[in-house]
Amino acid sequence: MASSPAPFAPFEWMIAWRYLRARRAEGGVSVMTWISLIGITLAVFALIATLAVRSGFRAEFVDTILGANAHVTVYSLGQVTEAGQIDRSISDYDALAARLAEVPGVVRAAPLIRGQVMAASQGRNAGVEIFGIAPDDLQTLPRIADPETARGDIAGFADGIALGSGVARELGVGVGDTIRLISPDGVKTAFGTSPRVNGYEVTYIFSAGRYDIDRTRAYLPFSEAQSFFNREGLADEVEVMVEQPEHVDSLAPTLLAAAGDRAQVWTWQDASGGFLRALEVEDNVMFVILSILVLIAAMNIVSGLIMLVKNKGRDIGILRTMGLSQGSVMRIFFICGAFTGLLGTVFGVILGSLFALYIDPIFSFVNVMMGGGVWDPSIRGIYALPAQLHLEDVLSAVALSLGLSFVVTLFPARRAARMNPVEALRYE
Repeated sequence: MASSPAPFAPFEWMIAWRYLRARRAEGGVSVMTWISLIGITLAVFALIATLAVRSGFRAEFVDTILGANAHVTVYSLGQVTEAGQIDRSISDYDALAARLAEVPGVVRAAPLIRGQVMAASQGRNAGVEIFGIAPDDLQTLPRIADPETARGDIAGFADGIALGSGVARELGVGVGDTIRLISPDGVKTAFGTSPRVNGYEVTYIFSAGRYDIDRTRAYLPFSEAQSFFNREGLADEVEVMVEQPEHVDSLAPTLLAAAGDRAQVWTWQDASGGFLRALEVEDNVMFVILSILVLIAAMNIVSGLIMLVKNKGRDIGILRTMGLSQGSVMRIFFICGAFTGLLGTVFGVILGSLFALYIDPIFSFVNVMMGGGVWDPSIRGIYALPAQLHLEDVLSAVALSLGLSFVVTLFPARRAARMNPVEALRYE
């Protein structure tokens, strides 16, 4: 008794390959198969491109937060003053910063002064948020102390003021110019509080990579900020930088214990948690929508394969009469459909990967063709469309495309295997 051939034997691949190469007049691959090939290619391309841009957006957003802001901010719960107001000032900020710096995993802890003022120069005004920080601590902020994007010398920060590029552009100033800071809460006199106006030389202009930071932020030396905001001997908060910002939540209880009972800890994930959760929800929704597009493209394989089975009915009848098993017939047509999905997936991966790797020149070309202004950083917060190609994103797109392509191919392939050879040859 002859043994049955092993699954996916060479002759099965040979027959499937002949069907795929056959011209339409010979009952070969139909137009629907070509449509399904193009559809899967475009769907996989769109899926990989979307996943890459999604990863780039999140990485860019997180990088600007971690590169220009504290990973953890420690506040005082405050106490009620005689006037009935809550005073959240920190008087023992040096001791508090020292205790926080001793926590394992903390890179540095530094006191900070914050306030909002009006900046003016050459008849132009802009609302500015002032951060009072020590010069040495300013140099530890990667997005701020970046010589490639900044102008001026950060070493001269102790003798002047550091401005965001958006603030400098709004005021029309450059390095070496002088601006005036105007605070309504100035000198207290017998006739009330008079505004305080101080002039500072612009010694450093930074670009953090986010429009909202560059447009509103400026840094003053810590001691000068204390004097300007009437905060001598006080600090508003203590900023903490840690080694692993992504795992800052696990460090928060330890920091809170070191800060004391009257302290409050606020991490960067607390501050931006809503936006990060919105990104995560959007990512999941986009993946589902694009998965449906891949499924629609894969369903075209069914149409093309059904037409191929119909055109090859006579061949199926002859092969079955010669002794070919149902399993062999099923595998032959499965190979035809699966090869379409495999080829479309490969082309889609190539196009999607090229798009992610060369997104900057592609975006520049689109911007030129549209006459400029395609990307508004004042709306989107960052200055360019980011993209990061991750292996896990590519593998998830490949697994989804191949899985759907293989599954939908089983139904017409099974129909071909169950075809009655007598019915197939009756009218031939």
